[in-house]
Amino acid sequence: MTSREITQIALAMVAMLILSAGLTSCTTAGAYSGGGGAKTLPASRMKSAAVQRRNQEIASEPGGDYYIGRRWYTEGTRYWGYIRKPGQPWETSRLVVMDESVTHQPDRLQEVPQDGGRGHGFDHNSEYKLWGSFTGRTVYDPNSNLELPLFLLRKYQIVNPNPGFLFYPGEPYQRRGLPPKHPPTL
Repeated sequence: MTSREITQIALAMVAMLILSAGLTSCTTAGAYSGGGGAKTLPASRMKSAAVQRRNQEIASEPGGDYYIGRRWYTEGTRYWGYIRKPGQPWETSRLVVMDESVTHQPDRLQEVPQDGGRGHGFDHNSEYKLWGSFTGRTVYDPNSNLELPLFLLRKYQIVNPNPGFLFYPGEPYQRRGLPPKHPPTL
């Protein structure tokens, strides 16, 4: 590991520790089932007509050397959102932390906006085309208590700033709560 990589990791860890006091509630909206650790999405909602139509649209996406990402912002956490392969439904996606050593993630702004401008997380639920790769490493986010895969981002392009639901219509969103689908414990 190079000294630059060690410095980046150390800075990221310090930032996470400083911000760890910011997420006071790691509760999740109770709209899904499952006990402790990994959560499962409600089967009845995952099989709804709206989800089936959307999955058919996704299945027709052109293949290629890219991923589709959906930003999921939770105040105080360090994860970025969900990433899936083109043509694969969102229930196959993985919640990830971005490695920004090549380029910054799409919403790299100040945590607290100045002068009423946009702040970090302004793009919640936006959909992106992402170029990069999974590093094979996992990182721990102390504010969510999750160990998540690290995705090395090389390039991105906004696809849709308001694509609708992620997993199913009416899914809950809490700015200070965990997302409705957690990855399995790694």
